[in-house]
Amino acid sequence: MSQNSLLNVNNNELEIIEFIIDEKQPDGSSYSGHYGINVAKVLEIIRLPNITSVPSKCDSSVLGTFNLRGKVLPILNLATWLGKTMTEESNAKVIVTEFSGVQAAFLVSSVTSIHRMTWDRIEPPNQYVQTYSRDSITGVLRIQNRVLFILDMEKILASLDSTLDMSQIKVDTSPVEGAAQFHLLVADDSNSLRHIIKSSLQKSGFQVTAVASGREAWEFLQKTRDEAQNEGKELTDIVHLVISDIEMPEMDGHMLTAKIRDTPGMSTLPIILFSSLITEALYAKGVKVGADKQVSKPDLPGLSKIIRELIAEKLNK
Repeated sequence: MSQNSLLNVNNNELEIIEFIIDEKQPDGSSYSGHYGINVAKVLEIIRLPNITSVPSKCDSSVLGTFNLRGKVLPILNLATWLGKTMTEESNAKVIVTEFSGVQAAFLVSSVTSIHRMTWDRIEPPNQYVQTYSRDSITGVLRIQNRVLFILDMEKILASLDSTLDMSQIKVDTSPVEGAAQFHLLVADDSNSLRHIIKSSLQKSGFQVTAVASGREAWEFLQKTRDEAQNEGKELTDIVHLVISDIEMPEMDGHMLTAKIRDTPGMSTLPIILFSSLITEALYAKGVKVGADKQVSKPDLPGLSKIIRELIAEKLNK
């Protein structure tokens, strides 16, 4: 399958890079933990470069910086951030990433393979996994006899740079005239960000329902449509706008948008996609599936204004 198939509006696919962190155990033995990251966030994979230490660094997981073709990037030891001790590896690898407009690098023991699959293969993490991982796992993938944990790289970077911390984001909460008549559906797998968006929009006066995945959003819309039809109404009389993350377990925002656009009684719903991953290619896919607006997560403070403009444009209100 070609890379272009990932941008096909009719699939729910992604590619995951599997990497390993070899952890040193208290008894001296080694344990290999398997992890994953969305290929869309990865620029390249390189050997361990020469690292320049950073004076007065506040987190022991920050190894320092290195020069990548004239650009100075921070490098972080993932094992240390996760509270583990990585065994010394002569062939350690560095995963160079870019998301939310920021480039950074992560030291791991090795990179093994790339897996192409659909989002419904990614399971939401349970509470035990979340607690164990410092709430830094967004999905769980079972492959053959092993389990891969999909790491929340945004959260990891945000713990080191407060300007990237979405949980501290200040969204416009000024009252919106007539907002109480509009019911918004928000889908995001991040508990903290979902709460922030819901709370801020409610403070502006909107009615808000928030769910943790595209699948939950789709099930909510189907149920609401059926209830509306039983009352002689349309879904769009009850739900007026959908705001969805793109990366989510089970069903991503692109597939959710495509299903809404292909379903009678839903197809006219205004949809806003937001993500740390709005690259040129993914933006094009968002346009193809029918998103009305696409917002980068760092631009979320202006979300209320975008909602007001979209409601005025699409609903003439």
